[in-house]
Amino acid sequence: MVMTDIERSAAAPSESVDLLNIVQQHFDQAAELLDLPARLRGILRVPQRELTVNFPVKRDSGRIEVFQGFRVQHNLARGPTKGGIRYHPNVTLDETRALAMLMTWKCALAGLPYGGAKGAVIVDPKQLSVGEIERLTRRFATEISVVIGPERDIPAPDVGTNPQVMAWIMDTISMHQGHTVPAVVTGKPINIGGSEGRREATGRGLTYVLTAAAHHLGLNISDIRLAIQGCGNVGSTVAREAVALGMKVIALSDSRGGVYNPHGLDIEAILAHKAHTGSVVGAVNADSLTNEELLEVECDVLVPAALSGVITAQNAGRIRAQIVAEAANGPTTKAADAILYDRGCLVIPDILANAGGVTVSYFEWVQGLQEFFWSEREVNTQLRRVMTNALQQVLRVSAERQVDLRTASYMLAVQRVADAVTTRGIYP
Repeated sequence: MVMTDIERSAAAPSESVDLLNIVQQHFDQAAELLDLPARLRGILRVPQRELTVNFPVKRDSGRIEVFQGFRVQHNLARGPTKGGIRYHPNVTLDETRALAMLMTWKCALAGLPYGGAKGAVIVDPKQLSVGEIERLTRRFATEISVVIGPERDIPAPDVGTNPQVMAWIMDTISMHQGHTVPAVVTGKPINIGGSEGRREATGRGLTYVLTAAAHHLGLNISDIRLAIQGCGNVGSTVAREAVALGMKVIALSDSRGGVYNPHGLDIEAILAHKAHTGSVVGAVNADSLTNEELLEVECDVLVPAALSGVITAQNAGRIRAQIVAEAANGPTTKAADAILYDRGCLVIPDILANAGGVTVSYFEWVQGLQEFFWSEREVNTQLRRVMTNALQQVLRVSAERQVDLRTASYMLAVQRVADAVTTRGIYP
């Protein structure tokens, strides 16, 4: 069975319509503040390329089933496109468009020479055997091989996929080419060209940004209390990294519910309980709470690391955190943003907070092209540099333009992509 590489708890309701609306609203606001010409707005508001494929897969029973998949490339002005592939029964083309657009801004904000892309297959991987998932993956890779490649578009894991899926994609493309092509995907197993530190990169990158933001606000690291919604790869990594830095995690949840202890949770014990039972619910030395209640816990930092659209105008006024660090994509609606900003809550937006994954994917791509690999310490040093530099640039724009960090992040990212489009010109 394929397990998700991002957040197991994210494999729930689709985020399609809400997320696309959220992303386009933020782009429109940034474009207005930048006084972006209408011709550039038209180019950047929609994907540059969209591929929809319908392909057959032989099930273990011998029955042939047709699946639908997508690969969307939002913008190619700054370089090849980059973005994950998700397997989910409710994924849609609109959701894939939104995620590809987010990847463009995320890569530009981090200073990576990429545009944004996203891929998806409408499938519940939990209902397929390992053999069926491999056959589906290899056929999907073949279908999208016309648009992916080390210098064109580089996929990575996302919801419902993992390093093994990336290995199958790499092998499929390599068979087509007649030689090994390690840089065609990132998030691969280390023994076939993956990067040290890639699995932990999203959560670790968030803690680097969080630490720098805490210093900016004058907070003592050892006094910080975190509440984390989501206990998959990202949420659990944030919890472990935060505790290692001296912070306390007082609330943690997954799709079934959460646990709470105002004096701090024993993270390793809770993660062991989850590994044994499938959920954090019922862990010892902790009270139970719902995912909705977790958002409103009194804490210093709230980390939504699961679903989009969980912080809304209805509950934003009850959120008591000083900092919201968005590990998930689009967890805060635009109306909620305004409420949090007005009361002085610092929201570290998704395109900044969770950019650690694509940053180390970039490092993996570079290593693959050069066939020269770095230690985990080297990877983490460079990750910290990229993430903290991005935060400092966003804080500068936020202060200069008197806008929140999300608006400042979008302004920086959109301007960089618009500049690339303008410099390259319109072909022919």
